Amino acid sequence: MTNTTYSVPGIHCMHCVHTIQMELGDLEGVKSVQADMDTRKVTVEYAPPATTEKIESLMAEINYPVVR
Repeated sequence: MTNTTYSVPGIHCMHCVHTIQMELGDLEGVKSVQADMDTRKVTVEYAPPATTEKIESLMAEINYPVVR
C-alpha cells in the first residue's frame, strides 16, 4: 500500500473536496482519499492497479491538477 500527498491549489470549497474524494475513490486500487480544503492537500492510499500517473491524470481530467 502506498500513501501519496498532493498539493491541489484548486480546492476552494466542500464541493471540491467531495468531488475529488468521490472521483478518486472510484479509481480501481484506491483504498482511501482525504482532501483538505484548508491545506489544499489530497492524500491518497492506493495499491496496484492504481498508480501515481493514473491518479494525477484523473485529477487533471476533473479540473483539479496537482502541483509538484
